[in-house]
Amino acid sequence: ILHRIDAGIVIDLEPVNPSDVPVTAAGALKSYKLAAKSISRLQSIPSGNISLLCDVLVREVSELTGYDRVMAYKFHEDEHGEVIAECKRSDLEPYLGLHYPATDIPQASRFLFMKNRVRMICDCMVKPVKVIQDKRLNQSLSLCGSTLRAPHGCHAQYMANMGSIASLVMSVTINDDEEEEAPGEVQNQKTRKLWGLVVCHHTSPRFVPFPLRYACEFLIQVFGIQLNKEVELAVQLREKHILRTQTMLCDMILRDTPIGIVTRSPNVMDLVKCDGAALYYQNQFWLLGITPTEVQIRDILLWLLEYHKGTTGLSTDSLMEAGYPGALVLGDAVCGMAAIEITPKDYLFWFRSHTA
Repeated sequence: ILHRIDAGIVIDLEPVNPSDVPVTAAGALKSYKLAAKSISRLQSIPSGNISLLCDVLVREVSELTGYDRVMAYKFHEDEHGEVIAECKRSDLEPYLGLHYPATDIPQASRFLFMKNRVRMICDCMVKPVKVIQDKRLNQSLSLCGSTLRAPHGCHAQYMANMGSIASLVMSVTINDDEEEEAPGEVQNQKTRKLWGLVVCHHTSPRFVPFPLRYACEFLIQVFGIQLNKEVELAVQLREKHILRTQTMLCDMILRDTPIGIVTRSPNVMDLVKCDGAALYYQNQFWLLGITPTEVQIRDILLWLLEYHKGTTGLSTDSLMEAGYPGALVLGDAVCGMAAIEITPKDYLFWFRSHTA
């Protein structure tokens, strides 16, 4: 298995077991045919359902590879991860719906996942072999793209803590539309970002031959294309919904006082993803959904007027990180907040929980 680095070409030599069917030419062809069937099933899924797309993907990867557990792991905007789809052995504890902190997969690891799209660990308990470099080489060789690179000691321990001995991890990338184009960048040549991972775990040592891994990588690439279309469609639908809601809310304000935007339907909660909203108008409160109490909102307002004077609003993912002293009292029910000034005496608030 070859890949290019600055110093030349790195060749990984994997042991070949004749009993491993995918190693033979006929076996490799069989792997690609199986992957082609999986791709066909992915492409037959109606648009508008990312959840179903991920469910089908983990089932297909599970059937192709035979791992005990296969998960679709999505990175959120704040970089924490969530298991959004899972196919597992019936006796294993489910991980579906679990959230993991961003620190579980640090930036250095994410960089490696972009460089090396498929990463296999056959046995995390095996002692790493020391690499001896030829003295004629001036610089240390980078093994970032090597399929045989040993896992870091802390990652091996992390796997062991999860009851996993072997793993196969494949990167899911989509277009990074938020990235600004660099000067002179080729038109339509979009940069990619790491959307998430397909993570396979096994409770005993497991080796997947290269042809089958390559077939799985092709499947993940097709999934990434499908996913990209779904993400773009979701953004378009969201923008249309917001525009339609904005028009209706503006009409309410023109016909009535601002109270209509919280007492009628649609209301301000339909504009943004939130758990609650509040209107402070003419020294009165109107509350929707999960919000702080009126006393707490009044305290937040005093804090805004003191520390964010001269601005027409504030948006933060964490009131604690923004420096609000009463954030601990609010608890997990209220974490993020957006506030805008209607007049110097009237304000509109949106609130999000810790996991929203």
